[in-house]
Amino acid sequence: MQQKETIIILDFGGQYTQLIARRVRECHVYSEVVPWNMPLADILARKPIGIILSGGPSSVHDADAPRIDPALYEAGIPVLGICYGMQLTALLLGGAVEKAKEREYGRVTVRMKEQTGLFGGMQSASNCWMSHTWQVSACPPGFRVIAETDNCPVAAMVNEDKKICCVQFHPEVTHTEEGTMLIRNFLFRFCGCSGDWTMSTYAETAIKQIRETVGEDGTVLLALSGGVDSSVVAALIYKAIGKRLTCVFVDHGLLRKGESDQVCHVFSHLFPVRFIRSDAADRFFGDLKGVTEPEEKRHIIGRDFIEVFKKEATALGKLDYFAQGTIYPDVIESGQGTNAAVIKSHHNVGGLPKELGFTELIEPLRMLFKDEVRALGETLGLPKELVWRQPFPGPGLAIRIIGEVTPEKAEIVRESDAIFREEIVAAGLDRHVNQYFTVLTGIQSVGVMGDERTYDYTIALRAVTTDDFMTADWARLPYDLIARVSARIVNEVPHASRVVMDVTTKPPASIEWE
Repeated sequence: MQQKETIIILDFGGQYTQLIARRVRECHVYSEVVPWNMPLADILARKPIGIILSGGPSSVHDADAPRIDPALYEAGIPVLGICYGMQLTALLLGGAVEKAKEREYGRVTVRMKEQTGLFGGMQSASNCWMSHTWQVSACPPGFRVIAETDNCPVAAMVNEDKKICCVQFHPEVTHTEEGTMLIRNFLFRFCGCSGDWTMSTYAETAIKQIRETVGEDGTVLLALSGGVDSSVVAALIYKAIGKRLTCVFVDHGLLRKGESDQVCHVFSHLFPVRFIRSDAADRFFGDLKGVTEPEEKRHIIGRDFIEVFKKEATALGKLDYFAQGTIYPDVIESGQGTNAAVIKSHHNVGGLPKELGFTELIEPLRMLFKDEVRALGETLGLPKELVWRQPFPGPGLAIRIIGEVTPEKAEIVRESDAIFREEIVAAGLDRHVNQYFTVLTGIQSVGVMGDERTYDYTIALRAVTTDDFMTADWARLPYDLIARVSARIVNEVPHASRVVMDVTTKPPASIEWE
């Protein structure tokens, strides 16, 4: 369904491209990311109200650097160029781009020459996030400089007649103090957006697209992991096609305390889909025996998931489509983005597994971030306790157990995690800390209990705050809370004798330990 107002984002391979889409949607304007080499006719057919050119890793002077049709600038559509998008705009329209004498990476103070237009309502100087080696050294004809830094004389430029504006810094990242205001200025002052797009609109569009894709008689098999993402997908597809959706829930013995029963209740009563629970714990623990390498764990779990689904699908007879709850951070970390390095594999990313025998894949959340998925879940009417459940990786507790995975170790981390979650909720911090869980570190240390020497495991607490899960900071939990959690874990969880806290940001660490 064509949206009334659409912002098209041309992706040049920048690591922050999807954050641009996220920021636009936060302003209640629909956005869509398309590859940089999409033909101009196809871009215009989408009737965009504005176009944003993303950053990218290339130099505009490279022989194989991405290029766009210069006619885009003559289409009468407002354009915002960011980083590479700014440099490409300058080069194509007659300006100059040169290697900077001093590269700029990280927070840099940008001085705005005016506080109108693109910088309307902003400060005269603001901390912005830079990430560049090349920069514009001369504006194209018709453009003027509107911002600078100590090392970048053209930090922003504008051609108001053609409604083309460009910035060298990244307004989409949270490190840029007034980035959202800049994006709002582009959307509402340059593009004339009304800002009436909501998650309800997204839900309506997704439901209609699912119906059109599946058809009147089509059927769907959903890989229901029990987490927020796959649960929201289940509700969304149920709204579209009802009981023609079959959910296969694989209980691999690595879920958190009480989750298996909750998932079964929700999708047997509130959203009464065709629900199949496959108890495969023995198989997963058996295949993970003796395995300690994180990626090998993930591949084994991914393989077993596929084989279990294949077995269940065969027993069900022919189903037309396969669905899963992939979200964008999964795609990025699995190296599925244009320029993304593989950080860790996700069993539900990388395209449709041919082993399943399906020819069609449905991933309605693939372009959404976690907070957007939660908002969608609430819109669809899922229980708040499920929607606001802590993010949980597909491999489950297996990657929160350092070293070999056993049923006994799973029980230790399951019980310690339940205590941590209970105390966070009791302290009223469950909506303020974005993710929190425990890790069985695999480290054993000497302790004393009841005048006896012990030699048991160390539990790590991990709690982070984040807007998008692409970057994260460790949560500054109250000392009294940490003390209660530590005391309860050591007293209530067998074989846990020590508790430590992870105070590492992302990057350099990932949120999960494996």
